[in-house]
Amino acid sequence: MELTKEFVDVRRDGRVTIVSLDRPRAHNALSGATADELAGAFREVASDDGAWVVLLRANGDKAFCVGADLKERESFTLEDFHTNRKQIRGMFEALRAVPQPVVVAPFGFALGGGMELVLTADIVVAAAGTVLGLPEARVGLLPAGGGTQLLPRMVGLARAKDLIFRGRRFTAEEALAMGLIAQVVPADELDATALDVARDVCKSSPVAVRQAKKAMDATFGLALEDGIERENDAWRVVVASDDRAEGIAAFNDKRDPDWNNR
Repeated sequence: MELTKEFVDVRRDGRVTIVSLDRPRAHNALSGATADELAGAFREVASDDGAWVVLLRANGDKAFCVGADLKERESFTLEDFHTNRKQIRGMFEALRAVPQPVVVAPFGFALGGGMELVLTADIVVAAAGTVLGLPEARVGLLPAGGGTQLLPRMVGLARAKDLIFRGRRFTAEEALAMGLIAQVVPADELDATALDVARDVCKSSPVAVRQAKKAMDATFGLALEDGIERENDAWRVVVASDDRAEGIAAFNDKRDPDWNNR
């Protein structure tokens, strides 16, 4: 699948679908139109069985995404804010609904909604020196793209409150220490490394990976026994799959598995 819109570019690299934000002159800010295009791209890839992994990245060299387009919002009426809220919320709902694992590659600045894109993804490979943060409270708003829910789950309530209440910015290196991201690499190696990670995930059974993601996302915050039951539901799907049979056969034959995503 290859698709070029005004602010979003979508292309395929093998089993990896690469979704790129393309508003570099606006630091990839999330205007209403950009949010709509991203939501459309996420919905399309979610229904594409040929895409096993999604790589979310951005064009430019200054910022992955600085969050909401505050220039656009400066003239908003209250009604405009409600309309824009539906657009932004729809974008994040579409991203959360993507069944494939999502690798994200932030660089430069990932602030506000940009950081919430990072939080919503599954594997984060960041450029060294990337600055992250949820500064909404500093402009009279609050993180409403999932930030108030996702950040405490990842770093703990006390630290999340400190970061959100103070709008504090922090580096990729700090985020790595917090457990927010998986890997920090030199900026000039970011795209290649993130794509390598996405390709590496493709070596695993897409059925198993999707079910593992579903189980983890559905049970985060549930009581342990409820989570164990969700895990068992996922296991039932995987054990009945063609990929399970192929994986065991390939292991015994000492060859790479040929996954068919069934």
